[in-house]
Amino acid sequence: MLIEENASLRRLNTFGIDATARYFARFETAQQLEEILSTQKTSYPLPLTSTLILGGGSNILFTKNFNGLLLKNEITGIVNVGEDNEYVYLRVGGGVNWHQFVLYCIDKGLAGVENLSLIPGCCGASPIQNIGAYGVEIKDLFHELEAFHLEEKTILRFNTNDCAFGYRESVFKNKFKGQFAILSVTYKLRKQPVFHTSYGAIQQELEKAGVTELSIKAISDAVIRIRQSKLPDPAVVGNAGSFFKNPTVSGEKFPELKSKYPNIPGYPQPDGTTKLAAGWLIEQCGWKGFREGDAGVHPLQALVLVNYGNAQGEQIFQLSSRILQSVQEKFGVELEREVNLV
Repeated sequence: MLIEENASLRRLNTFGIDATARYFARFETAQQLEEILSTQKTSYPLPLTSTLILGGGSNILFTKNFNGLLLKNEITGIVNVGEDNEYVYLRVGGGVNWHQFVLYCIDKGLAGVENLSLIPGCCGASPIQNIGAYGVEIKDLFHELEAFHLEEKTILRFNTNDCAFGYRESVFKNKFKGQFAILSVTYKLRKQPVFHTSYGAIQQELEKAGVTELSIKAISDAVIRIRQSKLPDPAVVGNAGSFFKNPTVSGEKFPELKSKYPNIPGYPQPDGTTKLAAGWLIEQCGWKGFREGDAGVHPLQALVLVNYGNAQGEQIFQLSSRILQSVQEKFGVELEREVNLV
C-alpha cells in the first residue's frame, strides 16, 4: 500500500489543473481504504477534514494545492444482485467509469441509463451529484448504495429517501459532505425500456439519423452525437462539463423576465417555479467564447468553462465569479456553481 507525497493531480482532474496533494493513495476495496486511514492517523497525522475522496475528477476544480490526504476510488465490478418482473438490479463499484457502465447496460439490453451516455466521471459520484441529462436523473434508477464512514470506519447502506435527492443535490453534498466514500451503487435497470426523447434535441437527432425504430442504443448514440457536437473532450481541452446549475425563479419573476427578454427560455416546474437555461443567460452577457490567457468560456457552450493549457484553478474560479456577477446584474438571477471547489 503506497502513500505518495506531493503527488501531481494534473492527470487526475479533467480540468487538467496542475495542483498537488500533500498525500495521495489509491484503494480498490473497503479494507484497503480502512488500512490507509489507519496508517494515515499514525504516520501522516492530519485532521479528518483534510481527507478527500476522488473518483474520475470530472466535477472538481483545484484552486490551490491540496494540503491533505487525497484518496482515489478504484473499486471495480458489476454484479447482478437480483431481479423482479420489471427490473434487473446491478451493484457497481464506485470506481467504475460511468460511460463504460452505460455501454455495459446497453450491451445487455437493460434500459434506463441511455439518456445519460457520455457523462464523464465514475459511478460512485453519480448519486452524490444526482447526475442528470435529457430528462433523466440518477434518482430515477437508483436503488441503494454502500458508503464507508471515514471517521467511524463503518459501512452504511442508503436508500433513495436516505439520499435526499434534489436537482444536482444529495445528502452527500450537504449534511454528510466529506464524511463518506461511496463503495458501490446498486441501480435498477428496466427489462422493458421507457423511452425519453422529448427533451433537448434527441428527437431531431434521431430523425436526422433516419432512426425509424426506437431502441436504447439508438437513443444512446443520439445523445453521444449531441454531446460531442456541443461539449469539448476533456482529453483535448480541460473542462468539467457544465460549470453552473440551471437556476429557478419564482412564478412572479419569470413573467417579468419574459416581458423584458421575449426569447428567454423557461421550463415550468411542478412547484410553480420556472427553470432557466444558465447557458442562455451567460451567452446574453457576452461570455460565450471569451478567453483570457488559458482560461475561457467554450465557444459552443457557454455553460462550460475551459482550460486551454496552463490555466490555474484560481483563474478559472475568478472567471466564474465575474460571470456570476454579470448574470446577477443583468437579469437579477443568481447562478450557482455545479463544480466542487477545493
